[in-house]
Amino acid sequence: MSRTLLREWLAEEPFTLTLSSGFFGFFAHAGVVKALEEADLLPRKLTGSSAGALIAGCWAGGMSAQDIKELLFRLRRQDFWDPGFGQGLLKGDKFRQLLADSLTVNNFSDCRAELCLSAYSMDSKQTIILNEGDLVSAIYASCAIPVMFQPITINNHRLLDGGIKDRPALDATEPGERIFYHHIASKSPWRRKNSSAIQVPKRDNLTSLVIHDLPRSGPFKLDIGQVAYQKAYQAAQKALHRTVVDGSVSVNSE
Repeated sequence: MSRTLLREWLAEEPFTLTLSSGFFGFFAHAGVVKALEEADLLPRKLTGSSAGALIAGCWAGGMSAQDIKELLFRLRRQDFWDPGFGQGLLKGDKFRQLLADSLTVNNFSDCRAELCLSAYSMDSKQTIILNEGDLVSAIYASCAIPVMFQPITINNHRLLDGGIKDRPALDATEPGERIFYHHIASKSPWRRKNSSAIQVPKRDNLTSLVIHDLPRSGPFKLDIGQVAYQKAYQAAQKALHRTVVDGSVSVNSE
């Protein structure tokens, strides 16, 4: 029986990197992207929801994995904390300015790889795929956690966090598309324990990376995010040399 290592699978043919939603799990996503970039295993397309949209958007928007690490490691709550009246605690102006100051391009058309981000429309109650126009607004829309951030209007849709209805960020992919999926385990109290939204997806041509027991960060625990980044980076390095079993590679964070 053939035993394919993850790095071999990634190198065989072009692939889409799909990064799931997961609150402040963007630290872990960034660690995985760093391991991929160092191994010269780069995606031809990226999709993301919420935390995944942040890292997918930053990388496609011209930031190197090291640039992203440095941005996250110097991040402080006051850099994005701007309470104001509206449908959410934070106005989001500081978050959008932080993105604008960090990205090297400001439009999807100038990204170095195809990019599709999921957001939730408060009007249609459906997922909207953002893949053109202003990059900063799209990343913010996908990251706009309900109650925490105020929605943003794009193309007459009031948009919030893409993970509301597309937690795996797979709505922008096609059946049979070759996907490398990084899964952030959900610990959200409003997700049912057996909800399909938090299960690792199974489909043809999809290989998932699941890193167990990563520490959970948040706006008041950004230092823990740095620990999660390092653990995810080291786990992803190990995973590249592990065998793909039933479309998945699982690694413990140590």
